Amino acid sequence: MSEPASLAPAFDLLAAYEPGGVLVERAGLGVATGAAGRWVPAGEVGAALRAAPTGTVAAGVLPFDGSGDLWIADRTVRRTEPGVTRLAGPPSAFTSVRGRSAPAAAFSPLQRRPHPAPEAYATAVGATVADIRAGELRKVVLARTLEVDAGRTLDPVALAHRLRAVNPDAWTFAAPGGEGTLVGASPELLVARRGRTVRSNPLAGTAPRAGDPVEDHANADRLLASPKDREEHAIVVDAVAATLGGVCDDLVWDPEPILQATPTVWHLSTRFEGTLRAPAPSALELAVLLHPTPAIGGWPVAPALDSIARMEPFDRGGYAGPVGWVDGEGDGEFAIALRCALLRGDRATLFAGAGIVAASEPAAELDETERKFVSFLEALRWG
Repeated sequence: MSEPASLAPAFDLLAAYEPGGVLVERAGLGVATGAAGRWVPAGEVGAALRAAPTGTVAAGVLPFDGSGDLWIADRTVRRTEPGVTRLAGPPSAFTSVRGRSAPAAAFSPLQRRPHPAPEAYATAVGATVADIRAGELRKVVLARTLEVDAGRTLDPVALAHRLRAVNPDAWTFAAPGGEGTLVGASPELLVARRGRTVRSNPLAGTAPRAGDPVEDHANADRLLASPKDREEHAIVVDAVAATLGGVCDDLVWDPEPILQATPTVWHLSTRFEGTLRAPAPSALELAVLLHPTPAIGGWPVAPALDSIARMEPFDRGGYAGPVGWVDGEGDGEFAIALRCALLRGDRATLFAGAGIVAASEPAAELDETERKFVSFLEALRWG
């Protein structure tokens, strides 16, 4: 089998992405594939990669509600360490990537349709809080959608270009999902594996950023001190620690949550790192083992998923599912498909969710989803 060819160290991965293929990139590192290849069920990926040419990866987004397929492309460009860029597959004529020179007009209220409506979402949050206070549930993550009629064909490459420019520290991704292309920029690492080293960085607990530095730092301090947000975060940390602890010889994590900033919000964050027990599970196997974490589902898992099925009047599809890649050695990286939209021609479905615990207030959780929509709508103007 031929060895991967070297490309320029500064090659733009987005230039190697073709709609129909997969892009997963953070800070210049990641993979981008072409649109020719084949879909492989997640359970058969390991065998398929072992039989594939050196440097081949399986990539894509798995649906929130269960295992799906990953894309093994005929051509993949991969950079998983700075300055080392490899092409697996036939040579291609790549083109330079340019975003829009200016954003399109803002979307009018007639172009936007929330589902469920804000009032219905607030009612669902209130009902979920009552269920949590009355029973075994501790947390449920409830999402809603916003349907946008753009009035023009939306371009996943241009949108990915804009999302990456706004937040290069996020995992910018584009992958087939449902009947369109799921494009987003996730702040949350589900799991990464290199050799026997495993990392995870769950986020839970959110506060808005502010333009005024004093107000911004006050928001961050309130988040760090918030009993409601710290409870929401602790549920996630406990679950990730229990899951990874079962496959690691040693595992360490931040003893207290730390602040992680994105351009629009603050998050509570905990960083995990461990040494996997031999034989080490692959990155894909670890992603399936961890998913769904309480950061995007709830706790306990089964009753939380039942609550989501009752309260959310839509199919999440790839939203909040694992998105990333794995290679033939089992190394790889999966983020959680958040801060995203499903593009279908001139239409987009935006997704936003909030973690509900006993202390949640419907108006505050509704406001969190609204702010997430506003942020993504601004990016969508460039797509």
